[in-house]
Amino acid sequence: MRSLYQDVPPAEVAGHKLVGRVLLGFLLLVAALVGATAGLLLVYSTDLPQVDELEHYRPSSITELYDHQGRVIGSFALQRRVVASYDDYPQFLRDALISTEDKDFFLHSGINVWRIIGAAYRDIESGGKVQGASTLTMQLARNLFLSPDRSFHRKIQEVLLAIQIERRFTKPQIFTLYANQIFLGHGAYGFESASEYYFSKPAKKLTLEEAALLAGLPKAPQYYSPIVHPDRALKRRNLVINAMLEDGKITAQQATDAKTKPVRLNVQHDPNSLAPYFVEEIRRYLENKYGSDQVHEGGLRVYTSLDMDLQKAANQAVLNGVAAYERRHGWKNHLQNVRSTEMTLDRYDHPDWDDEPEVNGYLHALVTAVGPGSATIRFGRYHTTLSQQDVAWTRKRIQDILKPGDICYVKVLSLAGDGTVHVSLEQDSGAQGALVAIDNATGEIKAMVGGRDFNESKFNRATQALRQVGSSFKPYVYTAVIDQGGSPDDTILDAPITFETGTTSYTPHNYDEKFEGTITLRRALAQSRNIPTLRLADRIGIKTVIDYAHRFGITSTLPPYLPVALGAAEITLLEQTNAYSVFPNDGVRLTPRYITKVTDYEGRVLEEDFPEVKDAISSRTARIMTSMLQEVVQHGTAAAAASMKLPLAGKTGTTNDFTDAWFIGFSPSMTCGVWIGYDEKKTLGAKESGAHAALPMWMAFMKVALAGKDPGTFQSPPITPANSTTLKIDTPDTAPAEDEIR
Repeated sequence: MRSLYQDVPPAEVAGHKLVGRVLLGFLLLVAALVGATAGLLLVYSTDLPQVDELEHYRPSSITELYDHQGRVIGSFALQRRVVASYDDYPQFLRDALISTEDKDFFLHSGINVWRIIGAAYRDIESGGKVQGASTLTMQLARNLFLSPDRSFHRKIQEVLLAIQIERRFTKPQIFTLYANQIFLGHGAYGFESASEYYFSKPAKKLTLEEAALLAGLPKAPQYYSPIVHPDRALKRRNLVINAMLEDGKITAQQATDAKTKPVRLNVQHDPNSLAPYFVEEIRRYLENKYGSDQVHEGGLRVYTSLDMDLQKAANQAVLNGVAAYERRHGWKNHLQNVRSTEMTLDRYDHPDWDDEPEVNGYLHALVTAVGPGSATIRFGRYHTTLSQQDVAWTRKRIQDILKPGDICYVKVLSLAGDGTVHVSLEQDSGAQGALVAIDNATGEIKAMVGGRDFNESKFNRATQALRQVGSSFKPYVYTAVIDQGGSPDDTILDAPITFETGTTSYTPHNYDEKFEGTITLRRALAQSRNIPTLRLADRIGIKTVIDYAHRFGITSTLPPYLPVALGAAEITLLEQTNAYSVFPNDGVRLTPRYITKVTDYEGRVLEEDFPEVKDAISSRTARIMTSMLQEVVQHGTAAAAASMKLPLAGKTGTTNDFTDAWFIGFSPSMTCGVWIGYDEKKTLGAKESGAHAALPMWMAFMKVALAGKDPGTFQSPPITPANSTTLKIDTPDTAPAEDEIR
C-alpha cells in the first residue's frame, strides 16, 4: 500500500504533523479547561442555596404596636424593615438607584461581564481580591444567601446565584427584593424603612434630592450617614444626581435645583420612647405567648389600648411633678462625672441622646466648660449655655455646683429650627414617679408611666413595685361597712384608743395628732382620720376588710393585722388603680387590658381580647362610696382638685415617714392612680403627703384627659328608707375629756 505522504515533500509532512499536534494539544487544553471549569462550577454549586425559596421568601419585618386610633407607639425588630411593593417606590428612587448601582440593570442577565473583567484586572493589578462590579442581582444574592467576605469562592457563587435569580424572576421583582433587603444605616433595612426613619414619610413622597440621598447609602451606610456625616452625605447625593443626569433620567434644571438644596432630615422619633414601660409589658406578654422569633421577625400587628395623646400628658405630668418635688428640697449636688472614668468629654454619649429632644422634655446633658456665672453643656448634636438665671432655684452660684465632665439633668424650654436651644437646670436625685390611667367602661389602660427615665431603669413602678399604699387603702374598710348596712351619716368616735393585738398593744395616732370627737363616716373618710378607720376595721374584722379588698381585684398579700386598714400592706399601683374603677363602674370590676387584637403578617387574627367582667360590690354600695370619695375632693384632703370644677372623686395616701405618696382618683369615665417615692423606700421629706406630692400630678393629667369632653355624671346614691336596717357602729359609752380632743 502506498503511504499517504508518498508524494508529499518531507518538510510539508513535518508541518502537517506539527499542526496536528498543536490542534490536538489545543483541543486537549480546551477539554481540560472545560472540565476544570465544569468541576469548579460543580464544586461551587453543590452547596448553593435553593433560589426556589425566593418564591415564598418574606424578609424579616418589624412587629408594630398601635394605639387605639391606629397610631404607631412601638415596634420590635431584629432588622427594622417595612416591606413595600415595586409601585411603592417612586420613579425618582428607582432611577437614582439604577444610575448609581447598576446602569445596565434592565439589559443584563444577572452579571455584567465587562465590568467584572475590568474590576478583576484592577484588583489583580493592585494585588487585591476580586471585588466591585456587582450588579443589583448579585448584591441581592449576596445579601440573601452569602457571607459578606470578599473571596473568589464567594464571588463565583454570587454569579451563579444571580443567573438563577434572573431566570426565575422579573426585573421589577428583583428590584423589589433588593429594595426591601438592603441595609441603609441606623438599623433601617429597605428603602421604605429608611424613608420613614430619615424623613418621617413613606417612600412614595420622596423628593428628587431625598431619593438621591437614599440611593447613595448602599455603598457605605455608616460612612455616608446624613446624621453622623452630613457633609459626606451631601457630596454622595450630588454624585447620584449627576449620574441620573448623565443617564438622561432628569433634566439639567432638575439636577441644578436638587444639588443646591441642603440635606434636610426629619429623623423619626423612636416610637418606643413614648410609652417604654407599656411597650415592655407588651413585649413580655407577646414573647411568652408567641416566642421571641415571631415577635422580632414575624411582622405581627398588635393593637393596644393606649392613647398616644393621654400618654404624652401622663409623661409630662409625672416629669413635671417629680421636678417640682426636687426643687422643693433644694440642690443636693449628686452628679456623676465622666472624668472619673476613662471616657473623654468629646467621646461621651448618653442613651437620652438617641432620640431628638422635645420642648418641655427632660434629659441628661454633659457639662463641657464652666466659667463665672455660666456653663456650657452638650447633649447629642446640641450645645447651649446655662446662665445663672437658669439655676436660680438652687440658690447657689453656677461655678460652685457644676464642673466640666458632670452629667446634669435639664429641661428643654425652647428649641428653634436653627438648632438654638434653651434649657433650665433640674435635678435627678433618684426620686421616682408612676402613673396609670384606665378607661372605666372597658378596663383599657390608656396611659402608663413606670418611672422617670426608662434608659436609666427598666423597672416598672406601675406594675412591679409593691409599695405601702397608706390611706388610699381606707375605702375598702368603709366599703365593707357600707355594704353591711352602714350609712355615711353614721357616727364614729375620733378619740384616743389602744387596741390589744395578741400579746402586744397598739396605740394609733391621727396624721395631725388631733382628735375630733364624734364625727360621721363621711367626714372620717374625707379628712382621712386614722382612729375612726381602725375602730371600724376592728368592729367588722380585718379579715372581712381583706376579703373586700380581694373582691376589688387586689391580689397582693395582705396580712391579717389591724394596721393593714391604714395601708400598711404593699400593693402595686396598677392593682390599686384598677380596684378604684369599681366605684364609678357601679360595683363591677373589669380586668385591666393592654391589648385589644393581634394579627399576623397576612392580617389573620391571632387573638382578640375582651374585658373580663365580675361583680365586686353592689351598685348601692358603689354609689354611696363614690359620693363619700367625692367629699374627699370637695372638702377633704384632696380639696385642691375641687378647683377643676368637674365630677371627681378619690383618695390620698401617705405612709409613715413620708416614704410613699399616692392619689387614686376617678371621673365618671376614667380612673387614674399616681405614686411618688424613692426605690429604696427612704423618706420624701416632711409634709410630702399624697395631697402635696402626688395630687398635683394627678390633676395635671386629668385636666388634659378630660379637656373638651363631656365629663359625665356620677350615679346618685340611693336614699336609705327610714325603716331600713343599718349596721350598728359601737362607740364608747363615755366621751373623752375635753382636753383629750384637740
